[in-house]
Amino acid sequence: MPSESLRWETLQALKNSPKGKISFDPFWLERGEPLLAGCKDSPSLSPIAGVILERLSSAPLQKSLSFLGSRSGDSSPVLSEVSISSSGSVPDVSARTAAFSAAASVKNEREQTLSDKVKDESPEADVSGVSSPTSLPAISLLSPKAMEMAGCIIKVQEEHREKAKLALRVRQEMQENQVVAVASAESEQLKRFEELMELKQRQEYQSMRDMMERETKESIGRQEKLKEEQRRRITLVNLRLREAEQQRLREAELERQRQAEGRERLRSLNSIQEEILQLNQLLEPSTQTKTDLPPASLSSYSTRGNQLCSQVSEVVRKTAEGDFPSLEDMTVAERALHEMRALIRLMQEEAAKVREKKKKEQEQEEERRKQAELLAKQEGEKKAAQLAKEKAQRKGLQNSAEDVTLKWYKDLQEVATRCAQSFEQLNSAKDGQTKKLKLELQKAATIPVSQIASNSGSQLREIFDKIDKLLSGRPVVSGGKSVSTSQHPQGLEFASYKLAEKFVKQGEEEVASHHEAAFPIAVVASGVWELHPQVGELILAHLHKKCPYAIPHYPPMKEGTPVDEYQRILGYRVDDSGVEGQDSFLKRMSGMIRLYAAIIQLKWPYSSKQGPVPHGLNHGWRWLAQMLNMEPLADVTATLLFDFLEVCGNALMNQYRSQFWKLILLLKEEYFPRIEAVTSSGQMGSVIRLKQFLETSLQRRQISPPRGQLGSGFWRS
Repeated sequence: MPSESLRWETLQALKNSPKGKISFDPFWLERGEPLLAGCKDSPSLSPIAGVILERLSSAPLQKSLSFLGSRSGDSSPVLSEVSISSSGSVPDVSARTAAFSAAASVKNEREQTLSDKVKDESPEADVSGVSSPTSLPAISLLSPKAMEMAGCIIKVQEEHREKAKLALRVRQEMQENQVVAVASAESEQLKRFEELMELKQRQEYQSMRDMMERETKESIGRQEKLKEEQRRRITLVNLRLREAEQQRLREAELERQRQAEGRERLRSLNSIQEEILQLNQLLEPSTQTKTDLPPASLSSYSTRGNQLCSQVSEVVRKTAEGDFPSLEDMTVAERALHEMRALIRLMQEEAAKVREKKKKEQEQEEERRKQAELLAKQEGEKKAAQLAKEKAQRKGLQNSAEDVTLKWYKDLQEVATRCAQSFEQLNSAKDGQTKKLKLELQKAATIPVSQIASNSGSQLREIFDKIDKLLSGRPVVSGGKSVSTSQHPQGLEFASYKLAEKFVKQGEEEVASHHEAAFPIAVVASGVWELHPQVGELILAHLHKKCPYAIPHYPPMKEGTPVDEYQRILGYRVDDSGVEGQDSFLKRMSGMIRLYAAIIQLKWPYSSKQGPVPHGLNHGWRWLAQMLNMEPLADVTATLLFDFLEVCGNALMNQYRSQFWKLILLLKEEYFPRIEAVTSSGQMGSVIRLKQFLETSLQRRQISPPRGQLGSGFWRS
C-alpha cells in the first residue's frame, strides 16, 4: 500500500513534535511513582495515526517523498494534531501502543526493500543518498504510563494553581479583617478622645461655676456690709429701732443656742442608740457561740437587751418628726444605756465564772493530752508534707515558692535585719536624753499612721505631709514637742523601721476589723513608698514576716523545729496561753492581704513624680499566678483568694482584660475543686464565699469596684 512508504516520515514527525519529548521531574521517585517503567515498552502508533496514514495514501509516493524531503516541517501541524488527539483520553493507551508497534515493523521492511533496489539498479552508485534514512535520529516515544503521568502532572499543576488562588483569597480576607479591626480600634480611640475632651469641658465648666459662686458669695458679703452700714446709720437716727433690733438679735441668739443644744442632744441620743445597739449584738445568741453560758441565761439577757433597745428606739422615733429630744428623753436613753452596760457586765462576769470552772476541769486533761497531741501533730505534719510533695509531683503543683521569689523574700529580710542593726545603739541607749528622743521619734512615726481615716482628703494630706517631713529630716510637732530625725545619726533608720512596722500593724488590726480602712492607709503608704523607697522595702519585709502568704510562701517544717516556733513562722500568735484560734488568725491574715491588694493599685494623687505605682499591679498578677501554682491550704487559700480578688479584682480586670478572665476561669474550673478537696465540712464558709464570688463574676463578666475606694470627690473634701 502507498501508505506504508509514509510510516517512517510519520514517525520522524512524531518524534519532533512536543509529545515526542519526554520531560523529567527529580521528585517523581521520591513520591514513589514508577514513571520510567513506561519508557521500556515498545513504541507504537495510535489508531488516529493510522487514519492519517490512510489519508496520506491517496497522493503519489514520489510526491509525498519529495514533499516530506523538501518541507519536513509541514507535517508538524498534522502530526501535532495527531499528538494532541492521541493524548486526549487515557483509555486509548493500548490502541496507540499497538499502532506504534506496527509502525516499527513497517519501518524495518521498508529499509530492507530500499537496500535491495539500490543493489540491483546501481551497485556502484553512491550509497550516501540511500543510507540517509538510516542516518535519521532515533525515535524516542512516550510510553502509555509516561503519557498518563504527564496528564497527572498537568492535573497536579492545576490543583496547585487552585490552591494558590484559594490562599490568595484567604490572605485578602485576612487583610480585610485586619483593616476592619484597625478601623474599629481607631474608632474606639476616637471615642476615648471625645470622652476626654468632654471631661475637660465639664471640668472647665465646674471651675467657672465655682468661680461664679465665689464671686456671688463676695457680692453677698459686700451687700451684707452695706446693709450693716445702713443699719448703723438708722440706729443713730432712731434709738428705739436700735433697741428693737438688739432685742431681736438677743432672741435670735437664744434661739440659736436652743437649736445648738437640741442638735447636741440629738447627736448624743444617736451615739447612745449606736452604742446600745452594738452592745445588744453581744447579747444575741448568734454571737455567743463560743460562750459557755446556758441557753436560758442567754435568752434572758437577749430579751432584756431588746427591751432596752425598744425604749431608746421609741425616744428616737419622737425626734424623727422634727423636734429635738428633751432632757427627759435624754434621761431615759442614758438610763437605758447604763442598764445595758450593767447587763453586759453581768453576762461577762457570769461567762467568766463558767469559763474558769471549765478551765479548771480541763487543765489536767489538757496537760495529759498535750504531749500526745504534739507527737501526733508532728508525725501528721511530716506525713502531710510527704503526701503534698508526692501529690505536687503527680499533678504538677508546687509546695513552696519559686527560687526567684524566695530569693526576693530573703533579700527583703536581710534589708530589715540590717536596718534594725543600724539603730541598735539608739535602741539600747542608757542615758535618759537618748531614751526620751527615741520615744519622741517613735511617737512621731506611729501616731500619724494611727490617725489615718477616710474622713476627708485634706486631713489625709496633712498626715502625709507630717510623715514626709519626719523622713526628710525636717522638724515636726508631736505631743506639743518638736522632734527631728536629724537630732541623732540613727534617727532616720529608726523612724523608717517603726513607720513600716506600724503600717503593717494597721493592716493586721484596723483593716482586719474594718475592711474599708485599707484604702486610706494604702494610699498614704504608697505615697511614702514613692518618695522614700527604703520604707517600702521595710513594709514588704514586715508584711512577709507576719504573713508569709503575701509572698506567697508556705514555709516547710524543718526537722528539730519546735511546734510553737513553726506556728510563729506560719504567722500564728503564740503566747503563754497557747496558740491563737483559727478565726483570729484568718482575720489578721485577711487584713494584711487586703492592705497589700490596696497598695499595689493606689498612687498618691499629689505626687510630683510621673510614672506607675512604686509596687504596681504586675506584683498582684504575680501573686495570683503563684498562688494558683501551689497546692491549696485548707481554709487559708480560699480566704486569701477571696479577699485579694474582692479588693484588687476590678483593677486587675481593667489592666489585663481577657488574660485576667482566663485566669479566673482556670481558678473556677481546675483550682477550685482542689480547694474543696482539702477543705473539711466545718471550714466551708470561706469556700462558699469564694465560689459565689467566682460564679457571679463569670456570669456578669464584671467585678465591681471595692467598697471604701477613694473617689475624686474625696480629695476635694
